[in-house]
Amino acid sequence: MAACVYIPVQNSEEEVRVALDQLPRDATDILDILKAEQAPLDLWLIIAREYFKQGKIEQFRQILEEGSSPEIDEYYADVRYERIAILNALGAYYSYLGKIETKQREKEEHFILATQYYNKASRIDMHEPSTWIGKGQLLLGKGDVDQAFAAFKIVLDGDRDNIPALLGQACVEFNRGKYSNSLEMYKRVLQVYPGCPAAVRLGIGLCRYKLGQFERAKQAFERVLQLDPENVEALVALGIVDLQSNEASGIRGAMEKMRRAFDIYPYCATALNYLANHFFFTGQHFLVEQLTETALAATTHGSTRAHSYYNLARSYHTKGDYEKAGLYYMASVKEVNKPQEFILPFYGLGQVQLKLGDFKSSLSNFEKVLEVYPENCGTLKAVAHIYLQLNQTTKAHEALKKATRIDPRDPEGFLDLGELLISSDSGAALDAYKSARNLLKKANEEVSIELLNNIGVLHFEKGEFELALQTFKEALGDGIWLKLIDTEPQSDSIGGSLSDPIRNALYQPIDSSLATRKYKDTQLFHNLEKNGISVDLPWDKVTTLSNLARLFEQLHKTETASLLYRLILFKFPEYVDTYLRLAAIAKSRNNVSLSIELIHDALQVDDKNPDALCMLGDLELKNDDWLKAKDTFRAAKDASNGKDSYATLCLGNWNYFAAIRSEKRAPKLEATHLEKAKELYTKVLVEHPANMYAANGAGVVLAEKGQFDIAKELFTQVQEAASGSVFVQMPDVWINLAHVHFAQGNFPLAIKMYQNCLRKFYYNTDNQILLYLARTHYEAEQWQDCKKTLLKAIHLAPSNYTLRFDTGVALQKFSASTLQKTKKTVDEVRATVAELKNAVRLFSQLSAASNLQFHGFDEKKIETHVGYCKHLLEAAKVHCDAAELEDQQNRHRLELARQAAIREEESRLAEEQKKVKLEKRKQEDELKKVMQQEQHLERIKEHWKSSGSKRKDRAQSGDEEGGGERRRRKGSSKKRKRDKKTETQMDDQDEYEYDNTTTNYYEPENQVNNQVNDDADDPQDLLAAAGLEDSDAENDPAAPSAGRRIRGWSESEDDEAEKRPPSSSPVKDNSVDMQLSEGEI
Repeated sequence: MAACVYIPVQNSEEEVRVALDQLPRDATDILDILKAEQAPLDLWLIIAREYFKQGKIEQFRQILEEGSSPEIDEYYADVRYERIAILNALGAYYSYLGKIETKQREKEEHFILATQYYNKASRIDMHEPSTWIGKGQLLLGKGDVDQAFAAFKIVLDGDRDNIPALLGQACVEFNRGKYSNSLEMYKRVLQVYPGCPAAVRLGIGLCRYKLGQFERAKQAFERVLQLDPENVEALVALGIVDLQSNEASGIRGAMEKMRRAFDIYPYCATALNYLANHFFFTGQHFLVEQLTETALAATTHGSTRAHSYYNLARSYHTKGDYEKAGLYYMASVKEVNKPQEFILPFYGLGQVQLKLGDFKSSLSNFEKVLEVYPENCGTLKAVAHIYLQLNQTTKAHEALKKATRIDPRDPEGFLDLGELLISSDSGAALDAYKSARNLLKKANEEVSIELLNNIGVLHFEKGEFELALQTFKEALGDGIWLKLIDTEPQSDSIGGSLSDPIRNALYQPIDSSLATRKYKDTQLFHNLEKNGISVDLPWDKVTTLSNLARLFEQLHKTETASLLYRLILFKFPEYVDTYLRLAAIAKSRNNVSLSIELIHDALQVDDKNPDALCMLGDLELKNDDWLKAKDTFRAAKDASNGKDSYATLCLGNWNYFAAIRSEKRAPKLEATHLEKAKELYTKVLVEHPANMYAANGAGVVLAEKGQFDIAKELFTQVQEAASGSVFVQMPDVWINLAHVHFAQGNFPLAIKMYQNCLRKFYYNTDNQILLYLARTHYEAEQWQDCKKTLLKAIHLAPSNYTLRFDTGVALQKFSASTLQKTKKTVDEVRATVAELKNAVRLFSQLSAASNLQFHGFDEKKIETHVGYCKHLLEAAKVHCDAAELEDQQNRHRLELARQAAIREEESRLAEEQKKVKLEKRKQEDELKKVMQQEQHLERIKEHWKSSGSKRKDRAQSGDEEGGGERRRRKGSSKKRKRDKKTETQMDDQDEYEYDNTTTNYYEPENQVNNQVNDDADDPQDLLAAAGLEDSDAENDPAAPSAGRRIRGWSESEDDEAEKRPPSSSPVKDNSVDMQLSEGEI
């Protein structure tokens, strides 16, 4: 039975029955009835809600807006709840419109209307919970999470079990990222209302998923499906959980759930995006585009739309439509508020912009990716590539180094690093390539031929030829080339039968007329194929095989190199570089005609090949075909539209050589050609500032103009840049720098530069540079060095008569300069005569030569040199006689001086011997005196010991006899006399000892003997004077006191002072003082 409502008729018991499933399309009729019958406002709400359910939004809005008009408000002023319900319904409607609106202006307008209705409802009853819940939903839609939380909290403070407020609060916490709090809110809703809709459990599952509890989340989603089997959100969420397993079964199950959700509701944007993602990986781009376009039409959610645009963009990206891909990537980026939310479109947009050449925009997007994932190696490598394109090599190097440091097991990172460094740091590039090779080998992955080829080339550049050879062989693997390399001729192989068919084909006899053209011969390989030997060469090994042949060229194994080049031509006859290398080999062997023929073969393959044209021009210039060479160089320049720097250089060289041609040298023409050459060299330098050959040419032109300082600076820079590379061999710059030093008169530096160039590049075997060196020695007046250098050059080029002439001139100049010296020895004059004879012989040989005009010599000039040398020989005889006479005189003077020196030396030696003897005698006398003094001291000591014992005996006998006072006085008187005598003797002895301690060792010997005799007369007095008298005497009661004895000494000294003359030595007084002090002791 269809639902219906009954509108009571005013002032009657009748009712108007309105079937809800048959509501009129025009809501005006219903509104007229509701107004006329003054129907209750709850009926207005029921009818409006039914219109909304039927999708008749305009009628829904019309009824509610009429129900909230001022007239209705005035009439139903006492009805509060229904009025609030109508206003809240309008507020919720406009809140919904604001959420789904994509245009910002309309969105804001909808939100403003919703706010107005909610505020009007609040004015009716500000405590109504439904109004606050509606406000919270509005604020949540606007993104004002904090105010939404406050609105829901107001409701929950009044009713903590209010389910809509709890659900709103759970949404707020979920948007805040507080999934645990949100989960608690949803659980509380279940506790309050266990029969709540399945969508509540969907919220629980989403919280569990965000918390990483995938199994619990899966259980929640499955419970939702049990309650509502057609719940699209639960199906999609369950599919996303299945995708987390990364297993085939899980992915299949997830896609089944997404298809089921799509069948239930074809406009679920999330399901559409996941299905599009699946079909992208299966390559069904048509389905991807359809699904994403449907998803974009079905949703206004920013994040969901960003995923849809991203799927659509990468579909076009994969198909190569970079313009559309960039547009959709940009649309996806615009839907993302922060890169952290969805970073993939930034990465895709950076890739597309990099492909389209918009490096700065691409770099900006990749940098945003690095802000979120700073250690993403793919992004770091992309950023390094962009920096390299922007010529910021330092930043590119840092980015790649960081990538290899983050993932040291990524061979691609090391490959990119090697490619970056190969032009700036070959050593570091080689290390990076080796690391990549080692990583690939450890992972049991195949090492590409390109990688091994690059490693071999870098070894080649560093001069590590053995390592380069091993690497090239490893890159090439097995093949016919190994047999060609390893096959060597044997002594019995020429003209005989060989068991090895390859050796037989290689070394079979050939016609001598064809020997010079063997570099074009490929019949060898036809013969090998006839013999059943496979001559196969894969296309991807051609470059490596060519590099291997180039290595053999560098090792001077040109035959092996030519075999490999011919093998390449046999399989790939359009490989132009091989013709050019064979032409270079022929040119190095002076087979110019074959070289030109090979270049013509290359031009038949590519008639506008600049390298071939330039090489042909060089050969034509060598053949002195100037006009033809100029046309060839112009053709090379035009073939590259002026972009080939080598062709421009060749034209510059042509103009320079045209300027210095001796047979057609004119000042105006020379200046014109030099200026043109300078212009061409400068043009190359502007386009390629590091071009060393252009800089060298510019330096030569400046030197020709006399600007030596600037030219020298240029040559020095080129020399420094050319050092250390196998591929850059520039002896010319060394020679030019030496020429500049020569022109500036700096001959020592010029000589050093020529010698270094000879040793470094020509192994001291280039006669032309030897001629430059001889000229420098000649100008520096180093005649002997000049002669030695020219003789060495003649040894290298015996048919060069110019060297012989120059040698004769050097000998002539040496002889003339020697004879002009004011002082010269006989040996110098004799050497001059010998050199003059050699010069005469050389000039006579040149005069007798039949081809003088061919070598450019004038017979009259040679005869003049011969006559001058003979004149010098005659003058040398006079100089020789004078020198011999002077030499004899010098020898006589030297002999006399030598004899005088010998005599002087003999007298000096005799004097020294005499002094030595005197000194020795003096030392012996002094030693003898010292020994005598030591013996004398020993005797004094022995005498003192014996005197001391006698004194003691005498004292004992005196005590026993007990003599009287008078005897003692006499003894005392007598003792004072002896003391005076002893004092005098001690003074003399002290003076004598002092003199002995100084340098006066020549005192007469009898003085010492007298002293000894005096001491022997009265040893007791000597003991007393020295303070060594017998200690027992102090115990004698009749002995005089110390004070009395000192007084007696003092009186006697005063008496003696008048008689003695004053002493000049202070030692005596000191001795007396010492005696007094000893006496006191």
